[in-house]
Amino acid sequence: MSRPWRMALLLSAALGFLWGGATPTHADEAKKYYQQAMAQAAQGKYDEAAEALRKAIEIRPKYAEAHHLLGIVYANGQRRLADAADSFKKAITLNPNYAEAFYNLGLVYQGQGKFGEAEQELKRALAIHPKYEEALLALAQLYERQQAAAQAMATYGQLLAVKPDHAEALYALGYLYESQGRSQEAKALLRRLVTLQPAHADAHYLLGTMAEKANQAAEAEQAYRQALAARPDFVDAHYNLGFLLKAKGELAAAVQEFQTVVKLKPDYADAYVNLGVVYAMQRKFDAAEQAYEEAIRMRPTLAEAYYNLGVFYEFHLRDTTRALVTYKKYLELGGTDERIQRIVQEVRQ
Repeated sequence: MSRPWRMALLLSAALGFLWGGATPTHADEAKKYYQQAMAQAAQGKYDEAAEALRKAIEIRPKYAEAHHLLGIVYANGQRRLADAADSFKKAITLNPNYAEAFYNLGLVYQGQGKFGEAEQELKRALAIHPKYEEALLALAQLYERQQAAAQAMATYGQLLAVKPDHAEALYALGYLYESQGRSQEAKALLRRLVTLQPAHADAHYLLGTMAEKANQAAEAEQAYRQALAARPDFVDAHYNLGFLLKAKGELAAAVQEFQTVVKLKPDYADAYVNLGVVYAMQRKFDAAEQAYEEAIRMRPTLAEAYYNLGVFYEFHLRDTTRALVTYKKYLELGGTDERIQRIVQEVRQ
């Protein structure tokens, strides 16, 4: 996930630039164009902002902040990444301690897929400003994108040392800990996060999946419900909650969750499979068959749908002919159930 370009840093940077030997008249005129460009960029008027900045630079070629803001305009407004990189480099040449310029240059390199160069520039920003939260976050996310888990976790840890309540770092580090099998550390971070931000749907959802994996169904159900309270259209939370409700025999509630899933995401074939299972358990056989068929229509290669439809024909409708046809299709798609293999083999003999 890429980081947004940060205008807030630029607005504060304008207060302290040096003019060298410029005359007051020229300095005031260049500053006027710069401030005009900041206002235009904030309004999304990037072409006008670029023109104003070029005028400022023409008046004062060594105006580092104007080169920096022009880089932002090129990258954020016009997607001219090569030109943006050149502008940031110019700003850095004029002000070698310009941490924001190193940071934004690192973001441009990420956008260009130059991950080694991006890492280098972000580290340079941090060498100047070790507690630069945005640079720490960008560097951690860069490592995470490259699947360098150890470096990502260490960098997220540095960011949390600077800002212990940083929501993105808490979630990302919790996610990485869980992926590395460090579930208790992950749970501690995520619980801290939902205490700080009770409406953090993703953190509740991840806590739910962790609880489900640990066979803590009640805790998982509560976490999914909290995720849905924060984000009612959270499709995967509805699906997982439906699965738990089905397992505990609350069939009407499970149907409601799976119906919500397919309403929010009509092509969710697995939800139709589970709807078929629940309808069959409710002895609503027409609805069950339709749900299975809808799953197959959406994903003709979904072996699980053929398996469940075959079981439905065999045990609920007592239709061995259609069950056999469906089981054969299940095996053709790579199904490995030994009972099904025996049934089909016996018929062939």
